[in-house]
Amino acid sequence: MSEPVANGEAYEEEHVHEVYEQIASHFSSTRYKPWPIIERFLQGLAPGSVGLDVGCGNGKYLAVNRDIFIVASDRSPNLATIATTHPPHSVCVADILSLPHPAHTFDFAISIAVIHHLSTATRRTAAIASLLAPLRRGGRALIYVWALEQEGSRRGWSEGMEQDVMVPWVMRGKKAKKGKGGGEEAQEDRTFHRYYHLYRRGELEESVREAGGVVVEAGYEKDNWWAIVERGEGEG
Repeated sequence: MSEPVANGEAYEEEHVHEVYEQIASHFSSTRYKPWPIIERFLQGLAPGSVGLDVGCGNGKYLAVNRDIFIVASDRSPNLATIATTHPPHSVCVADILSLPHPAHTFDFAISIAVIHHLSTATRRTAAIASLLAPLRRGGRALIYVWALEQEGSRRGWSEGMEQDVMVPWVMRGKKAKKGKGGGEEAQEDRTFHRYYHLYRRGELEESVREAGGVVVEAGYEKDNWWAIVERGEGEG
């Protein structure tokens, strides 16, 4: 498919937000182990640092460093509810394009596997700018997006292939149980499709610069491109 979209917001509502609301519990059950570079970033923060986890999902990164405080948010109310099980951190429902946070306030931010769900280049760049706006001078954000270059993964995507894709999420149905009372009826598998933009090498850094940010460090991990970013000198 080519890049969608006359109305990105409506497209994402159908092909991203509604899907995560339906799969939230099952999705959460598969997300529990912090990735090394994200863990390193959070553990390296100064004690007392206050920051954001934008698109926090089930909140698995909230427990990584007990010496910092995180204001987490997710577009999915069901996932945000799950994330509230990680006190003392705060959790709210918010869209990355309209975050409710004051500018130039926070020490850090993370946004893990979120921005690739925005359906146009303009919206993805705006999401990065929105993530950077609440950071104080010298504050840093860590961003992760799915890579196009995944030759070693089961998905098999590679350079030159389509970057805008629909990715299935399969929820296995329950098998029928036989018993004296007749048992339970079997439930069919359900497949949901989520929109992703797969980032080619260097594209995340380009988007960061377009958003007014500066790339401090960048790399590749677990089929993702990542970047540690600061606000540019001219950004407030």
